[in-house]
Amino acid sequence: MINIIHTNTKERMKKSLDTLKNQISKIRTGYASPNILDNIMVEYYGMPVPIRQLSNITVENANTLLISIFDNKAANAIKKAILTSNLDLNPSLIGNIIRVKIPPLTEERRRKIIKIIKNDAEQNRIAIRNIRRDANDKIKSLFKNKEITEDDEKRSQNYIQKITDDFIKKIDKILIQKETELLKF
Repeated sequence: MINIIHTNTKERMKKSLDTLKNQISKIRTGYASPNILDNIMVEYYGMPVPIRQLSNITVENANTLLISIFDNKAANAIKKAILTSNLDLNPSLIGNIIRVKIPPLTEERRRKIIKIIKNDAEQNRIAIRNIRRDANDKIKSLFKNKEITEDDEKRSQNYIQKITDDFIKKIDKILIQKETELLKF
């Protein structure tokens, strides 16, 4: 039973960390990254469709994305979706290819982004701690019901604390990497 709790706890913490990585990867840093377009939905034949289903997005150089469109009929819709995406991007359409220049970030915008990232990281730390609390409550319940010994309870709580600390360190590392990336320019 303890092993199930440990495995479940670790999986939940990993999901929380993966969510943070996903959120942060979509934040524009001044470098061209296809991930910044992941949330863009394109109106295609009356339905919203993710941009990646209609095109192939590659990095042309450090500050330019190249979008190869599969269906020429979607070209203007993709361009419009990028323009209205609140990412401050200005795409240029040439045939079935869209070039998107990534403008440099202002110092003020960088500070705002760092503030957002720090908030996201803190929310994930809180989620990790809540997962730890849930696991410890389950362990305490097992001890109260005499299903495990006091030594097992302490050992299990120490293990859960160790994995909690590991995941918090991973969150901090991701935060520092993104901050460094943003302040590099």
